Order: sequence, then structure tokens, then C-alpha cells
Amino acid sequence: MGITRRRFLTWVGAAAGSQVVVAGRSQAAGNRQFPGFAESFGVLHDVTRCIGCRRCEAACQQVNGLPEPERPFDDLSLLQQQRRTDAGTYTVVNRFEAAQGPVFVKTQCNHCLEPACASACFVKAFQKVPSGAVSYNVDVCVGCRYCMIACPFNIPTYEYDNPFSPSVQKCTLCQPRIEKGLLPGCVLACPKEALTFGQRGQLLQTARNRIAQHPGRYVHHIYGEHEMGGTSWLYISAAPFREIGMREDLGTMAAGQLTAGPLGAVPIVVGLWPVLLTGIWAIGKRKDKIAAGERRQAVAEAEKNARQAAEAKLAGLREQLGKEKEIAVKLAVKNALEEAARAAQAEALPGNGEPESKEEK
Repeated sequence: MGITRRRFLTWVGAAAGSQVVVAGRSQAAGNRQFPGFAESFGVLHDVTRCIGCRRCEAACQQVNGLPEPERPFDDLSLLQQQRRTDAGTYTVVNRFEAAQGPVFVKTQCNHCLEPACASACFVKAFQKVPSGAVSYNVDVCVGCRYCMIACPFNIPTYEYDNPFSPSVQKCTLCQPRIEKGLLPGCVLACPKEALTFGQRGQLLQTARNRIAQHPGRYVHHIYGEHEMGGTSWLYISAAPFREIGMREDLGTMAAGQLTAGPLGAVPIVVGLWPVLLTGIWAIGKRKDKIAAGERRQAVAEAEKNARQAAEAKLAGLREQLGKEKEIAVKLAVKNALEEAARAAQAEALPGNGEPESKEEK
């Protein structure tokens, strides 16, 4: 597909004009709230039970086929660092110093009921599924990384070191395992039952019961019940959540209401994006075509030079072989002549091959 600068700018101008016309309608549509699923699953993280063993991290790496970390999971000195998830690590455990002593908190995608990443994604690469997970479809992702900007928990990461097929990476809630009736890897590996898997409504009731039974142990708040419209991961803790690295300034408004509005107010960005991507793709294809032609020409030139060099070398070898053959023939002739001369000389010697005379007897 060929494209000129004039045609590309024409596309951009046409798209910009159409977006200006429909701007008002897009803004109204952007306020639509993304509904959650009442029967969805989730995980309750009882921070008071976590001992920072990092077995959940190891299990996550294993079940998701992620690469082994540079430092082993039994190296607990890493807990002193404030780590975040990355493209090769879907969950991390960090240590915090609170009034009650050290507190260990597991961090991963919270799988919001109304995900900001899904609201910000205009190609619907992210979707909240009935199981409770926020799924990601790499086949439709265009790599805009709006999801990374929109997420209030700073979770989605990008494979910047993958030059050919980079994608967004985050916790999947072990969706494939849930579909098979299995527990998420981290929940299964936790030796202290700091992680409890179940339906979100039941988890909320479990959390309320623990707080009611031990009012002096827990902060009277279930983190994730209402934050950002609610999350599938829920937390109860003895320390105030702001002291263990969890934001308390998010409010209870669903993320979709916060992210869809700004996107609707600037629909030209969304509308222009496909045009820009198409233009960039076409220009890239043209550059690739030119580069491919140059590569073919370079290869043909190299093949021609190699063929000429091989032919010259072969001619030299033939000439050398001809000379050696001529020398060998001359030497063979010389040897044959010398041999014949020696034979003739030997026959000419007296008494050599002639019968004895009677007088001599």
C-alpha cells in the first residue's frame, strides 16, 4: 500500500473535521457507566496474616509461565524495597513499618468492578468478564497504553524490551484456572491463609465477620468494597491503609465515570488515533518496501561479486592444474626414455643374453 504525505494529511484533516461535528454526541456517550457482575469471584487479602514468605510470587510466576527472577524467591531482603509489578512479574509483596510492627502487603491487579483500563481502551482490549477477572485481548490492542495512564493502582505494564510483539501485562486472576475449577496460584500457595478466594459477596461477609470478631485487630474498613466503585480484590488490615502503600484518596466513584468523561471531551484524540495509526502503518510499509528493495539489490550485487570471484578462482585452478599436468607428462616421458635407454644399454653389454661359442668351451 503506497501513501504520500499529501494523502496522509488529507486523511487526518477529514478525521479531525468529522470528530468536531460529533464531539457533543461523543461526550454524552462517554458518561455511560460500565456495569459490574454481582456473582463474580474475588480474593480477600487479610494483611494481618501475611508473613512475607513470597510463595504467592513464586506460584504466580509458575502458573503463568513467567521468567525466573534474577534473585530467588527465598531472598526476603527484597521485601525491604518498594517494588511494583512489571512485564515479567504480575504480583509483588512489599514490607511496611507500621505501629504494630512490620506489615506485608501483596500487590497485583485489583480487577475493578468497573475497570478504568476498560473504560480508557477504545478498542475494547480490556473487558470485565463474569468470573470477576479483567481480561486482556492482545489481538486487538494497538499499544496506545491509555490503560496504564487510567489505572489508579498503577498496575498495567508494557513489554518495552519486546521489539516485535509488545503487549500489556498484568495479573489475570488466573482466569484459565478459575474456568477449570482451580484456585488462583497465589491463593493455593499461601501457607497462612492470608488469601481467600470466593464470590465477592461472601468475601465481604467474611471480612465483616473477622472485623466484628476482632474489633481491636482490624481497621474498620474493607479496602476495595467501595474504592473506585469497588474491586474484586478486597483487603482488611490492622494498619491504616495509607500507611501500607494503599491510596485512600480514590473516592468511591467508578473509574469509568472518571475516565470516559475526559475521553468524551476530547473525542478527536480517539477519532484521529486510527487514522494516525493507519498513516504510520502505511508509511512504515513504504519504508519497509524500499528497504526490502535495497536489501534485494545488495544481495544480488553480493551474489554477482561472489560468482565472479568464484569463476576467477576456478580459472586460476584450471590453469594451475594444466601446468602441473604438463609437467607430469613431461616427467613421465623423460622417465620412460631414461628407462628405455638403460634397458638398451644393459642388453648391449658382452655376455648379456648371447649364446657361448664352442671355442671357449
